[in-house]
Order: sequence, then C-alpha cells, then structure tokens
Amino acid sequence: MKKLFALLTVVGLLSFGAFNPIYAQDSEETTEETTEAEDAAAEEATEAEEAAETPVEEPAEDVADTPAEDKSFTQVIKQKFIEGGPGFMGIVLVCLILGLAIVIERIIYLNMATTNTDKLLSNIEGALNSGGVEAAKEVCRDTKGPVASIFYQGLDRSHEGIDMVEKSVVSYGGVQMGLLEKGISWISLFIALAPMLGFMGTVIGMIGAFDAIAEAGDISPAVVATGIKVALLTTVFGLIVAIILQIFYNYIVAKVDSIVNDMENASISLIDMLVKNELTNK
Repeated sequence: MKKLFALLTVVGLLSFGAFNPIYAQDSEETTEETTEAEDAAAEEATEAEEAAETPVEEPAEDVADTPAEDKSFTQVIKQKFIEGGPGFMGIVLVCLILGLAIVIERIIYLNMATTNTDKLLSNIEGALNSGGVEAAKEVCRDTKGPVASIFYQGLDRSHEGIDMVEKSVVSYGGVQMGLLEKGISWISLFIALAPMLGFMGTVIGMIGAFDAIAEAGDISPAVVATGIKVALLTTVFGLIVAIILQIFYNYIVAKVDSIVNDMENASISLIDMLVKNELTNK
C-alpha cells in the first residue's frame, strides 16, 4: 500500500512537472501578447494625440496667381496728378475748371437762344394780318432769343421805310452775334495754354533729370526716372485738358453758326413779309 501511494505520488509529481512548463509557457505567451497589444494601443493613442495637436496645414494660396485689386479710374488719375507735381499740374487743372465753367455757361445760353424761327414767322405774319405792327411787336416781346429781338427792332422801325428796317436788322444782328460769341475766345485761350504748360513742365522735368545725372555722375535709369516721369505726366494732362475743351469749343462754334444762319434767313423772311404787308395795305 505504501509502495502504491509512493508510486502515485511520484507519478503526480512527474505529471505536475510536465504540465507546469507548458502552462508557464502559455502564460508567458499570453502575457507577451497582452503586453504587445497594450503597447500597440498606447502607440496608436499617442499618434492620435499628436495628430490632433498638430495643426492641419492648409495649402498656401499662390500670391502670384491672385490678382491685386484694381484701382478705380479716379484713384489712378489722382495718383498720377500728385506724381506730376503740384506746380504745373495745378495750373493745368485751373485751366480745365475755368474752361469748363465758360463752356457750361455758353451751352446754357445758346440753348436758351435757340428759337423755332418758322413758328415765330408764322405768328408774326398772323399778328400783322390781324393787329398790325403793334400786335407783331407784342409777339416778339413774348418770345425769347436773339431772333425775336432782331425782329422787334425791325418792326419798331417799320414806319421809317423798308431800307431803315433792313439797316436796323443788320446792325442789331451784329450785336446779337457778339453776344452769342461772348467768352468763346477765353475757351480758345485755355485750349492753347494747357498743352503749353504741359510742355513747359516737360522741359523742367528733363532739366531736373539732367541735374540728377550730374549730381550722381551716373546715367542709370533709376537716376533719371523721376524727372522723366514728371515731364511726361505734365504733357499728358495738358493734352487731355486741351482735347476736352477743344471738343466743347467746336460744339459751341457750330451752335453759334447755326443760330446766326437762322437769324439771317429769318431776317430776310421778315423784310419780305413787311414788303408784302405794305404793298397789300396800299
């Protein structure tokens, strides 16, 4: 019995010793796998935290491809005016302002002086037939414009004969023509003065450029750029002012010529009408 118990004890010890290394090995492998999983999880968590903390770099916009905001036309003109210098540029600007003031006044005056001569002649003829010379003079007083004024002067001298009427119409027509052309000579003065001031600014700018060359002892573009730029800007602005005023000047001259032609034609028609009326009354 004791031998049997001892044998079982030895067998049990051997069995435990045989299975224990396997269990230990399995335990060690399980522990290693657990440790590796924990390490991998920790590394993933660390990478996630670093990715969250690191700011996402947005693609930089190409500055060269982004066009700069364009300046308005008035801003460009203002900048170039300042770069041209306040001296001659200011004088050129004064020429433009005064010239435009006279232009506006002349255009308003000429538009008010324009008369429908055909309608006026028809009204005067009806007044002569119905009420005589006094009624025709009343029609002229109620009508604005140089044509009506000339008609009134002619009708006022109708009792002195047709020759006197004709002389009166011609004389007063010259007066009205002078009133129509009033101020136009000033516009032509500013048209001639603006580019001359610009050319003078050009000469002065070139003198400044050569002075800069003499001081620097070098003829590099950087030395003469400022003087040449001022010279060109004054010339450009002087020409712009002259062109603007020239356009309005031609319009005013054409308007005056049109009114004068209407005056002459209407005056001839008035004299014919008076001759006809005088012969009829006889």
